[in-house]
Amino acid sequence: MFCLDTYLRESEDYEIHMTRSGFKDCARFIEKNAPEVVHVNPGEKIVGARIIGVPPVPIGINEEKGTIMLPYTKPCYGTATVEVPVPPEEREKIRAVKID
Repeated sequence: MFCLDTYLRESEDYEIHMTRSGFKDCARFIEKNAPEVVHVNPGEKIVGARIIGVPPVPIGINEEKGTIMLPYTKPCYGTATVEVPVPPEEREKIRAVKID
């Protein structure tokens, strides 16, 4: 199972597009830049982390790159837009919990 917290601590194979930003700015960035966007409810567990944010929370999916882009909020640090590679089955799990 993929765990986002562990992955961000132990890997360098990810991209941070925005840091210490507001949730709305990160959400707009995902909506504008991801080839496919699905929305999930806050509290949904995505790649091992509970997603925090104002509903609906956008998750960007890029099949060509094999990545997802999501707003990642850490209390006291703000929200970042993070793009991480995930296996196809994780991308399908995200699509399975979409609300739109």
